[in-house]
Formats: sequence, structure tokens, C-alpha cells
Amino acid sequence: MQAAISVLGMGRMGSALARALLKAGHPTTVWNRTPAKAAPLGAAGAEVAASVHNAVAASEIVIVNVSDYAATESLLRNGAVAAALKGKLLIELTSGTPAGAREVQDWAGRHGIRHLDGAILATPDFIGTEAGTLLVSGPAPVFEESRTVLGALGGNVQFVGEDPGLANALDSAVLALMWGALFGALQSIAVCRAEAIDIETLGRQWSATAPVIDGLVADLIKRSAAGRYAADDETLSTVAPHYGALHHLVELMAARGIDRTITDGYEAIFRRAIDAGHLHGDFASLSLFMGRPAHA
Repeated sequence: MQAAISVLGMGRMGSALARALLKAGHPTTVWNRTPAKAAPLGAAGAEVAASVHNAVAASEIVIVNVSDYAATESLLRNGAVAAALKGKLLIELTSGTPAGAREVQDWAGRHGIRHLDGAILATPDFIGTEAGTLLVSGPAPVFEESRTVLGALGGNVQFVGEDPGLANALDSAVLALMWGALFGALQSIAVCRAEAIDIETLGRQWSATAPVIDGLVADLIKRSAAGRYAADDETLSTVAPHYGALHHLVELMAARGIDRTITDGYEAIFRRAIDAGHLHGDFASLSLFMGRPAHA
């Protein structure tokens, strides 16, 4: 018999989680503040709970996927619900901060609740597939006990450490990487529109250039991890040519009236690195100036 699991929150992601659990054969109970959102899961075979307390009482494992940790707190931190959770496993898959995850684990520990914190690096359509990625942090023995359940949600489940904040911290780091690419694409589109370049041409150039960019990012991460900031025989690019190219981009944007919010940020980081003597250092040397505020 598969473990009975309750899922709180039937947004697009929560619904995908519940469907994956049903597909894996888990008796699944669902709850949502707006009952109509839970109705399709009821039609798919889930039990629809009338209240959070009923949902928590129905299963030994409770998965929460709501808007934020404040929403989780409002659902779980009352006497009856907390008492019903005692001795059970709470898997928090709500996006939040590392500090928030640590606070949840502290609260759970005080109430006799086992707890894992997770971050989903996937869109709902990847949930339950081999490509679905979940980062999980918390007590290692609890994670090991939960591998099968977590595996139903995605084929790429990664335990990132016992500090409960690590899953959210790594999630934020990956999102920063993703947003860098997405905002860079938005800026590229603005330049193409200003210069009357067909957007499909940009798409073809991205396909051709993506392997080069992937290599540069991988090298940047590797060199930063090793602390190799000075240029050497393996350097792919130093700060100087990038800074020169940035000026060309800024000049174009100024001429065309394109928003410079992003490039002004680039300029500030470049200037701090150059003022510290890294003009001819490896591009990875810029990482030394991203870990603290500009005024520090």
C-alpha cells in the first residue's frame, strides 16, 4: 500500500503535484482555500478535504504548495492543525527564503513534526516526469525515508544538505541565472527592434551562439569555485574586451533611447572591478564584486 499523502494548495503547481501522486498510486487528499480549484482533482480520484485540519488528519505525509511561508503559517499554526501534524512528515514545497525555511523547521521541531523543505526547479508540466527537478534539504534520515514519495514528483530529486535553508538558497541562485538570461533576451529584443532587425534573426543567432555562452558560464563557475581570478593560459576572456563592448552597447542604446537600467548595473560592477585593478583579469574576477553591496 502506497503512503497516503495530503496536498495543501491547488494552484497549477499544487494540482500537478497531486496528479503525479495519484498516478503513482498514492491515496491522495487535497485541500484548497477556494474549493472549486480542488474539484478537478476530486474528479481524478483524490479525496477533497473540507478543511485544512481534515486534510492533515487524513495522511501521514502533508505537502504544502501555497503562495509563501506566511500563507503556510496561517494554515498550519493553530492548535488543532499543529496537533494533527504531530509525528507526521511535513514537506514544504512553497517558494521562500532560506531564513523562512529554517524558521519552519524550528517550529516543526518544537511541535514534534518531521520536516523537509524543497524547491521545485520545474514548470507544472515537468512534475511527475523524469526531467522534473526538486531540491530538498533537511534531516538526511527523513529524506532517505521519503525518496519514493519525492521520486513520484520528479525523476531528478537532489538532496542538497541538512541545513533546511539550502534548497531555497540554491533555488534563488538558479533563478538569478535564469533571469540573467531572460532579461538579457529582453534587452536583445529591444536592440533588434530599435535597429529594425527581424526578431527571428535574433533567434537563429541565439541558437548558434548558445554553446559558446554555455561554455563561458561553465568556465566562470569553475574558475570562481577555484578562486582563479587572474588571467592565465586557460582564460577564455578578460574583463577589458567585455568592458569595451559594453560601451558600444551603451552608445547604441543611448542613440536609440533604449532603457539602460540593466546596462547601468553592468557598468557599476565593471567599474568596481576595474578600480580594484582587475581590468586585465579573467572575467571571473567580477564575481568578487557581486557578493556585497556597492557601498561596502
